[in-house]
Amino acid sequence: MEDDIRDADQELDERRSQGNVSLDGGEAEDSSPTKEVSRRDFLARTTLTGAGLTIASLLPAHLAAAASLPDGMPAEANAALSEFIKEGAVKVSLRINGARHALSVEPRVTLLDAMRERLDITGPKKGCDHGQCGACTVLVDGQRALSCLSLAVMQDGKEITTVEGIALGDELHPVQAAFIEQDAFQCGYCTSGQICSAIGMLREVAEGTASHVTPDVAAPPTLATLSDAEIRERMSGNLCRCSAYPNIVAAVREAKGQRV
Repeated sequence: MEDDIRDADQELDERRSQGNVSLDGGEAEDSSPTKEVSRRDFLARTTLTGAGLTIASLLPAHLAAAASLPDGMPAEANAALSEFIKEGAVKVSLRINGARHALSVEPRVTLLDAMRERLDITGPKKGCDHGQCGACTVLVDGQRALSCLSLAVMQDGKEITTVEGIALGDELHPVQAAFIEQDAFQCGYCTSGQICSAIGMLREVAEGTASHVTPDVAAPPTLATLSDAEIRERMSGNLCRCSAYPNIVAAVREAKGQRV
């Protein structure tokens, strides 16, 4: 009897080692990688397809445009959602640096993304993307604007100028020339926004606009009387992580008496 029990235990151990029996003595489940991956893949595809089609059929256009596509979404669901978003696009005509560009964009697309991703105008930089660093500054109808906070559809028909469009042919704008002369940059990432902001700021001064540090708002400074304190305050929305601020102030001071 003991020999029979010993033989039975030995046979059970061998079956366990080969994966043919579970720990509780029953037959082991088929846990082969092929079967497990196939089941998970089926469930994942079913879930993602349902989610994609539901979003495409139920959400309003502006919410569908803002929805991000889940990673691994099947092609048919991806195509359905993309087509739904496309239907909510708006046609817009942007006049940038003297050239007119006709685009079809989603209402949520910013001017910065439209220029950089659709028109290959990369002078304006995406720094913080929250309107805090000024690297994306452009001129809209002569006024400085943060293109990361400006919707492209709101600029239809307006005159937009980026750093690529401020020079006259091979002749640099006085602010550009002053930045080079005063070495008012290091890495250069913020420079395009700094230059556009400086041009807009000098125009504001020429038009008699006061600032937070103007002693008498009824008598704002002129270009001839513009102080370094005024320049620093008026340029404070443009950050330079290389800390070239003294040189930037010197460049604006040099350019203030010239054509802006």
